[in-house]
Parts: sequence; C-alpha cells; structure tokens
Amino acid sequence: MIHHSFDALKQSHCVHACQIVFQASALLRAVGRGVRSELKNTCVEVEEPEACPPPVVSSGSPQNLDLETDYGSAPHLVNPRFIAPGPDVITCPQSKPQQCRLMAGPSALPVLQREGDVMLGGLFSLHDMMLQPDLSFTSKPAPTRCTGFNFRTFRWMQTMRFAIEEINRDDHLLPNFTLGYKIYDSCSTPYHALRASVELMGGEGEGEVEGGSCHGLVPVVIGDGGSTLSLVVARFLGVFRVPQVSYFSSCACLSNKAEFPAFLRTMPSDFFQVDALVQLVQHFSWKWVGVVAGDDAYGRGGAQIFSEKVQKLGACVALHEIIPKNHAEGAMASIVARIRSSGAGVVLVFALEQDAGALFDEALRQGLTGVQWLASEAWSTASVLSTPPRFLPILQGSMGFAIRRAVHIPGLQEFLLRLHPSGPDASKDPFLRPFWEEVFRCSLQGDGGGDSQRGKPLCSGSEDLGSVRNIYSDVSQLRISYNVYKAVYAIAHALHAMRSCETGRGPFHLHACPNTDSVQPWQLLHYLKQVEFSNSFGDETKFDVNGDPVAVYDLVNWQLEADGQVEFVTVGRFDETTSLGRKKLYIQKTDIIWNGNQTTVPLSVCSSSCPPGTRRAIRPHLPICCFDCVVCTAGEISNQTDATECVRCLPEFWSNEECTACIPKLVDFLSYSDTMGIALLSVALLGSFCTATVILIFSCHHATPIVRANNSELSFLLLFSLTLCFLCSLTFIGRPSEWSCMLRHTAFGITFVLCISCVLGKTIVVLMAFRATLPASNVMKWFGPLQQRAFISLCTLVQVVICAVWLAVSPPSPRRLMTRESACVILLCDEGSTLGFCLVLGYIGLLASLCLLLAFLARKLPDNFNEAKFITFSMLIFCAVWVAFIPAYVSSPGKYSTATEVFAILGSSFGLLTCLFLPKCYIILLKPEKNNRKHLMAKSAADKTF
Repeated sequence: MIHHSFDALKQSHCVHACQIVFQASALLRAVGRGVRSELKNTCVEVEEPEACPPPVVSSGSPQNLDLETDYGSAPHLVNPRFIAPGPDVITCPQSKPQQCRLMAGPSALPVLQREGDVMLGGLFSLHDMMLQPDLSFTSKPAPTRCTGFNFRTFRWMQTMRFAIEEINRDDHLLPNFTLGYKIYDSCSTPYHALRASVELMGGEGEGEVEGGSCHGLVPVVIGDGGSTLSLVVARFLGVFRVPQVSYFSSCACLSNKAEFPAFLRTMPSDFFQVDALVQLVQHFSWKWVGVVAGDDAYGRGGAQIFSEKVQKLGACVALHEIIPKNHAEGAMASIVARIRSSGAGVVLVFALEQDAGALFDEALRQGLTGVQWLASEAWSTASVLSTPPRFLPILQGSMGFAIRRAVHIPGLQEFLLRLHPSGPDASKDPFLRPFWEEVFRCSLQGDGGGDSQRGKPLCSGSEDLGSVRNIYSDVSQLRISYNVYKAVYAIAHALHAMRSCETGRGPFHLHACPNTDSVQPWQLLHYLKQVEFSNSFGDETKFDVNGDPVAVYDLVNWQLEADGQVEFVTVGRFDETTSLGRKKLYIQKTDIIWNGNQTTVPLSVCSSSCPPGTRRAIRPHLPICCFDCVVCTAGEISNQTDATECVRCLPEFWSNEECTACIPKLVDFLSYSDTMGIALLSVALLGSFCTATVILIFSCHHATPIVRANNSELSFLLLFSLTLCFLCSLTFIGRPSEWSCMLRHTAFGITFVLCISCVLGKTIVVLMAFRATLPASNVMKWFGPLQQRAFISLCTLVQVVICAVWLAVSPPSPRRLMTRESACVILLCDEGSTLGFCLVLGYIGLLASLCLLLAFLARKLPDNFNEAKFITFSMLIFCAVWVAFIPAYVSSPGKYSTATEVFAILGSSFGLLTCLFLPKCYIILLKPEKNNRKHLMAKSAADKTF
C-alpha cells in the first residue's frame, strides 16, 4: 500500500513523482489510451526499507490513496520489488536508492516555456481535433497529430503571456519576483489534456536527477477551456491539491468541491447562465422552446438544468436533441428534421462552437429558416460562426448571453501583433510556426517543410499580422481573453498575499507562514480562495465557496452592419449580484433585431394563448403547453389569459356573452311586457268583456222566460263570479310582491268557489224543481231564493275560512328561484303552506265533482231547454282542465307554472261561460221565437236519448 501526503512530498520528491505516474496511468486507462508508452516521464523506484522510509502523514494531508483499490493496480504495484524490468521501466539501482532515472516517451508534447521564480502551467486547446493513429498493438504507435488551428484560443494563450509580462514589469504587485510559464496544447481532447497535465506534474527529460528530486512541478495551472477537458484535468490535479483556474469551463458540475477541491474559475457557472436564459424565455413569454446540446459535460449538463428550470415556470421543451461529436450526417439531418417538425420558433443551442457550426451547416443544407436561435456563451460571440457569410441568413438576429466584455486592455493588441517567426524567441515557440502558416497560407523553411510540397508557397518573411484582419487580432470582443487576464492576476495577487504574510500570523498550523522560496500548491490554493481585488478596469475579482466568480452577463444580439459584417450589439444585461427585490435581467427591447430582420418579438408556442372566456384543455399524450381553447360553459367565466379552468358564478350572477365577467341574473317572471303575459292578459280581458256582454244581454232581456227560468238572480251572481274569475287571473301577471302573492291565491280560491257554488245551486234547484212536480211534494220550500243565497254564502264561507287560516299560518310570499343552470332569477310566489294550497284546490274540486254528479243525474229531466245537461258539459270541461292542470303545474319551470295556473283559470271560466250562457244568448238574440214558456216546457226527442 502506498500512502501520500503533502508533508511526505517535502521528504521524498521521488516518491511524489512515482505516485503521479501511477495516478496518471490509471486516468489514461480510463480514457482508453495506451499508457506507459505514451507517458513522457516514467519513474519507478525500488524501495529499500533503510533507504526510503515510509512517508509521514500529517494532519493537513489529504486522504491516503490505495492504488490497488482506487486504480485497479495489479499485485506487483503493491510491492515494487517484484516489478520486472522492461523497455519502458528502468529500476532504480539499490546502490542509489534516492535516485531515479527519467525516460523520455516516444513523443514529447510541444511546450512554450519561460523560466521564472514561480512557473504557471497553461492548458489551451490550440487545435480543434486530433488525428488518431492506427493501433495495431504489434508496433509502437505513431505520434498523435492535432489539426484545425484555432486563432481564438491562440489569442487566449497570448493574453496569458501578456498578463505575465505585465505583472513582471510591475514593481508593486510582485517586486523582485518573476512569473514564468509552461504552456501546452490540449488539442480539444480529454486524452491530450491529461497528457499535458502529466507533463506539468512530471520531470524534464531523460537522465539522472540528483538530490532525490524530479524537477518540473508547477504549483498552479491555468486552464483548460472546455468543461469536458477541465473535468479530466481537475480530477487529476485535485489529488495533489494543485490549484486549477479555468477561464472558459462553465459546467455546473465543477462547482462540486467534494469532487473537485482544487478547481476555481473566472468563468461563471452554468447555473447562472441557465438562470439568465430561463428568465429570458420567461420575459418574452416563449412557451415552446427547443433545446439542442453538445455531447459533452458542458452541453448535457447545461441543457438538462435549463430544461428542468424552464418547465417549472410553465414552459415546455419542444425537443431535446444531442449533437454527436462525430457530427454524423444522418444524426445531424435527424436533429434538423426534428426542429422543423416540432414547430418551435425558438431553439436554444447549448454547445461548443464546433458542434453549433455542424448543426447550422445541416440547417443550411435543408433550408431551415424562421427559427430564432438562442446561443449559450460558448458560441454567442464566436467569430468562427459570425464571420462566414454563409451562416448569416439563419443566424442574423440570434441572441445569447456572453460573459462581460473588457472595454480595452492597454497594450494587448500591440503584443498580439508583434509576433514574427524572425523574432528573438520564435525558435522557442512551437506554436508560432503552425499559426503563421495557417494565417498566411504559406510554409516556413526548416524542419517539416513538407507543407510546401502540398501546394503551399514558401513564406517570404515580409508578412505582417497588422495587415490581416482575423479572429486573432480582433480585440473588440475581449471576453474569454479577459477571463484569462483575470486568472493570471488572481494568481499574482495570491502570491502577493503569500509574500506579505507576517511571521507568527500565518494561516497554517501554529500560525506559520508559507515558504515563498518553494511555493507549495496546497498553500497557494488556500490564498487563491481568499483572493479579492479590483483591477485597473474597476472590475472585482473574487471566488465564492464553490470557486465560482461573480456572474455578470451581457445579452448580445447578432446584427448586420452596412458592410455585411456581424456586430455583437449588447441589448441587455444579467447581474446575479443584483440586490433582492430588483430584477436581475435588464433588456432594451427597442435595440433588438430578431431573426429575419424583424422588430417584433417572435412567437414560440405549441398552442396560441387562450383568451379570456375560454380555458385550456390539455391535448392527450402531449406536454401541458399543447392545448385547445374551450369556451366556458354558461354560468362560468375566465377573466384571464390561459386560464386553466373556468370559475362558476355565484347563484345570483350569470356569465356575460363573452364569459369574461359575472353579471346579475335577469329577473324573470310573468310580466305584462312579454309575449305570454300579453296573450294571457288579452284573453282575460276578452273573457271579462264577454261576461259583461252576457250580463248586458241578460239585463236587457231580464223579463223573458229564458232569463227568468231557474232563478235569474243566480244567473247574475254566476256571471258576476265569472267576471271575478277572469279578472283574478290578472293578479298572476306582473312582478310578484307580498300583497299580490296573497291576493292571487285567495281571490282565485274564493271567486271559483263562489262560481261553482252558484252552478251547484242552479243544479240543485233544477233537480229539485222537477222533483217538486210530484203530488204532495213540498220540497221547493227548502230551495227558495233565501235558501239558495244561504247555501252559496255557506259554501263560499268555508273557502274564506280556509284562505284565512292559510294566510295566518303560512301565507304565500315572493321567492327567488336561482338555479345554477339558468341565466335568470325566477321570481315567483311560493305557496307557503302546501297543505293550505291543496285544501283550496281540493275544496273547489269537491264542489265541482258534486255539481258534476248532480248535473249528470238531472240530464234526462223533461224540458226543451234542460239546463242540467249544459251544466254537465261545463263541469266536464272544468274538471278536465283542472285535472290536466295538476301535472302541468308541477312539471312547468318558473314562470310557466304561473302561466299554467292562469291558463287553467281562463280555460275553466270560458268553459262555464260558454256552456251555461252561450245557448241562452243564442236563443235570445237569434231565435227569439223560442224564448217563450211553451217552447221551454216542451219535451225534446233528444232528451230521451241523452
């Protein structure tokens, strides 16, 4: 078992170097490469107990590392004595236990180096890809070769050199102290980034190393750019607490200090960028957003966080696609087809510029237009996408967040343009030659001049960077370069704090100060975490507990200038440090030019917003943003856009026609103004008029036999009661009130009883009159006018008593009938006591039934004008009307029940008037010759058969 600590590092540099190799080997196996043949420096020490004592573990050291457990090492790694020598392993001679031989690997990585009191490591992806050699496993692999030189990244690297030289010239920040650098190309691949990290932690070359130390360890590393590369490097450097300050890695996963304890960055975390993007989507009310991510930690992590956050705000992800790293044609075509079919008007591309470029190439090939592209900060200001004119038709108007731009770094552009292959340090710069050849498309003389054989002319030596306009020399958008600049100054301020430590007041054990002559990485890491300073531009630099800087973004809009070039116009800002209660996102809408050179905000929804008066109905098997707008049912409203449900109005309210507000319900009753009320009023008045006409006719012919027959007094009383019956129906029409409700039922009950009592009296008189013709019969003395009046009064008095008790106990009263299904409040008269109402009707029905029975018995009495049969017909009509009234009244809603009752009153009244008085009026007016006693007393043949 091998144990490692920082104190042990001080005691045995050789043990430290060996452990670096073991850990690097394990990590290189993790990325699927050959390990031992690819390592530049391989060191194995054969330990002797008396020569290499076990390292001492101090309280400040990290956890012990079990190589067999953590890295899957074979048993021979546990005991170095059993390592068999081979071509890649040189055992340390037992006579020199404190020495180890470093052996150069098959291909050393190119490095740009300058000596200083403290060496800063640098990792930059100067090339976009790496060509993989064929691995036959029968011969030594050929050296890997990087291609696709990146001018933008080369500018970042030069900015690091510029910042270091600027600090070295400063007599105040680090006086009498110089910074050096050791910069590698990570070639945009995790494998190359890890190899470069091993180089930074390893030795210098082949040969003996005296004094038991393998030189070359750097105490801090600046880089790498991509999040995927930084993940690999951070895991490796974190084992030794070597601080790493990244300038472009924004993956939120790197904020995990348990996994990456030595990682810091001047690039804000994707947590903040995603927060800004989500607020942007919310600000413009985009509900249907597509997400396309790169197949790496940066793209997958950022896109996942964005999808989760945007859905919490009610928006939906129309599609979530991953751009493969090999940019396979079929996969790219499928992604563009999915964007087209989704209908998303806004698509976020959370990917590196290389992956975004592959997507836009395919979009151009398929003619995809009309999409508003949202850019993540990785390509929001990428000149590789904004410079080629072929992308402008689809990317013009794109928008995204970019880290804060430096207004101007004095001297940087002159520093960038001073490069030349004939310069004094050009021979020590392995990256200058490929840069120069790529810029001027020529070949420099010297080794590797084969390029001229591939068609490139030789460089003349008169080339000047100042005459070329490209991404490298463009300092108008210093964003990532500014991050590199701040990273170097953060390290310089940490070193300044270390050198300013007062003896006995240090931050370490027993208040010790660090040894500035031999800067230890873990001590520098402590000071880096405490860094807080403001640079000459007024920007503050500090790290939070997760090693993240303050998050401030510019919202940039791609706008075309008059010369056809893209200008990154700042149209807003997102500041995470904004105080509580104030908006973090500020947008100047009037300055934005959208895709297609439009000035109106593009719409991106699965379904258009539902206006007030409707509600959303989710479509089956689709996200919540895809819905249909359903009109609220009657009695329900929605007074806001995109309401999820309609709200039912209170019982006394109803929805308006638009279903946007509740208004008081219309009060509905049988009024004189509606059609039904007018018709019933007309019929009632007609009946009263007819009755009055009959009274007039009878008055004018009161002395004729047909009028005098069967007690003319009863006839006039009957006509009077019929008039009251017609008129009492008018009390049922109009707005119900306390007095009208009591009057209508009592008047109806009493007048009808009076009417039926008169009919009953006439029937009894007719029946008794013929009975009185028998010899020795004196029954008529009991049915004289006085007795008839008494009988009618008694019958009517009974109804009066019933109505009086009804009114006293539970009188009829107005009632508002408010049903949720009706748009009207029905105003009607409640009967109060159902028993009282039934007694009134029942008593009328009793008298009518008795009258019908007696009239039926008297139907065959002799007389040419037998009134009994007309009474029978009238009572049949009366009973039929009121028998039909009962179910119709119960089943009729609202005012129709009142109309049914009025119809029954009028129908039965007209039946009585017609059957009892129409034949008499016919004889009086049209057959006066029959209006004599002789004719009335004559027997009729029809009477015998009736």
